[in-house]
Amino acid sequence: MMDRAALRLILLAVFLISATSDPVKKKQDVDIYSFYINSTVTSRYSTTVITSRVANTLNESQEIQFEVKIPKNAFISKFRMTIEGKTYDGVVKGKEEAQQQYNQAVSRGQSAGLVRSVGRTLEDFKTSVTVAALSKVTFELTYEELLKRRLGKYELLINAQPMQPVADFKMDVHIQEKPGISFLEVKGDLSTGDLANAIKTTRADKDAWVTFYPTRDQQTKCKSCGENGLNGDLLITYDVERRSPKGEVVVSNGYFVHYFAPSDVPRISKNVVFIIDRSGSMSGRKIDQTRLALLRILTDLDEDDHFGLITFDSEVSLWKRELLKATEKNLKNAKSFVKEIRDRGATDINAAVLAGVDMISRHPREGTASILILLTDGDPNTGEINIEKIMANVKEAIGTKFPLYCLGFGYDVNFDFLTKMSLENGGVARRIYEDSDADLQLQGFYDEVAVPLLTDIQLKYPGGTNLTKTTFSLYFNGSEIVVSGQITDNSVESFTTEVIAVSKGSNVTYQDTIMTKDPSDVPPEDEDFMQRLWAYLTVKQLLERQVLLKGQEKEDENKEALKLSLKYQFVTPLTSMVVTKPQEGEVEVADKPKEGEAPARPAAPGFWLYQSQGGLPGPPGASGVPGVLRDNGSPLIQRGGRYHTDPLQSIPSYAVAHDIRPAGRLLPGMYEML
Repeated sequence: MMDRAALRLILLAVFLISATSDPVKKKQDVDIYSFYINSTVTSRYSTTVITSRVANTLNESQEIQFEVKIPKNAFISKFRMTIEGKTYDGVVKGKEEAQQQYNQAVSRGQSAGLVRSVGRTLEDFKTSVTVAALSKVTFELTYEELLKRRLGKYELLINAQPMQPVADFKMDVHIQEKPGISFLEVKGDLSTGDLANAIKTTRADKDAWVTFYPTRDQQTKCKSCGENGLNGDLLITYDVERRSPKGEVVVSNGYFVHYFAPSDVPRISKNVVFIIDRSGSMSGRKIDQTRLALLRILTDLDEDDHFGLITFDSEVSLWKRELLKATEKNLKNAKSFVKEIRDRGATDINAAVLAGVDMISRHPREGTASILILLTDGDPNTGEINIEKIMANVKEAIGTKFPLYCLGFGYDVNFDFLTKMSLENGGVARRIYEDSDADLQLQGFYDEVAVPLLTDIQLKYPGGTNLTKTTFSLYFNGSEIVVSGQITDNSVESFTTEVIAVSKGSNVTYQDTIMTKDPSDVPPEDEDFMQRLWAYLTVKQLLERQVLLKGQEKEDENKEALKLSLKYQFVTPLTSMVVTKPQEGEVEVADKPKEGEAPARPAAPGFWLYQSQGGLPGPPGASGVPGVLRDNGSPLIQRGGRYHTDPLQSIPSYAVAHDIRPAGRLLPGMYEML
């Protein structure tokens, strides 16, 4: 029995070698003769269409792939393939219905499409179709995104990686902003080297156009390009004119959006406590980068700010018991403390956060803004380790008095836990990626919350309904508050907005009335963008709130998010896009990956196979054969050409759906066929 297993493993190894070397020959047989990217931004809402036209130049049919990268915050809203004059549209369905179609396809030995996370800001959409000899296929993918203002600017990120130089490559971007564009800059890998000469920017008062038409030769000459052509991002950053502190209101077809970002208010001094994980898992580069970031952050504190430093492992250490003013002397002493932070011990998140809450609560200062910032790279594993109890303890201690921001370092951290704990306490969670610039990521996050301008913000719209979130605990300089909704009576000629907030201890009110019957600045082809913007923001916020809700309220909001996702054909965590292909009704399903999962890595040379106790894993790409691949200890489950990554808590539902179960005492994440 063992000899047979060994023989089968050897055969698999031979297959791996041949499978990974074979596709190289086929690349010349596929001609991507046209690749267009068209992106339109209207009042911060971007719609991007990627169109790829490909010819099979062989005298026999072959499979042709389409793979593009899109921003993580975007929702795919349309996908279609056109082959020999016939169009095949992707249809967005509820996850369960799509899963049934996927399972049926897998049982017939067919492959499945996939959207997966790739790195910090992008997701990968990948599909393929068999194209007849000397025939052509057109792929078209549309995605939508509301651009978020950070540090005084919006960023439109567009990735281009056609996998070969393209004779007809065009990227067109049109930005239209009613108040006018204050500045615009084009950066990224695709603006380096010879490619910089292929970029043209045109500005008008309310519009900007960016075109990128590189020649076939230029496509091989940039920092990240090569013989396979373009490979990189174009990053367009811009901001709008802000003539009125009351904000900007745009009304279109019975919907409105209000952008509120005043800058002419005095900064509020802050009380900030940094809670730093120094457990053993932070050793090496992580603790070095944390020290470096903290030293820079301390330098940036204003003298009227107060601050505290807490480090923790299995024990909690306070630099000082009380908050201290950010004087030159105190900062110098604090920096000396930071330089001596060393990794050791376990992770007692509960005690550390409660110590931070206590430090702020014992020293209330009128007219200031308090902030807790937790940085950790792991799960609680000493002291109180029950996550539900930790969250309850923290919520009770903070009592809505100030926000908690959680920074999760790397992929070993329980990001769902940090996200929920942050949202329950008026903050957000942010992942810090283990990379050479982790210290800059940490400092960048701090910069976003460094200058509070308003607290306790409430926005009111007497003529509005179905509003997105209207209460915010803090507004920071360089950010923006966005509220969208429906207008209750379309016959009214005016629409009123009111913002009530606290500025340095005193109440402030911003009121504005706009005429709804003014000629719209929105071009006819973009008339439904406002409704889609409202739907996008509503779905995003409903999904974010899911981690906070329970019982009937959670079920109701889940249904509402699903209903809107289906109506507007958004691929969200509640939906999947089903593509029926011409080959005997073959089905592919595209899902939106969940934030918090480590990015999946495609099978490639260098992966090796483990034999599990109950069944032999199949080779990469073998349809319908379940198995396990491991690369540097990170398992990928494969079935029907589809791969899933480890995070163990996300495996069981996938395993149940695909007849896979944990493989006894094998390494964590190993699975075998039932």
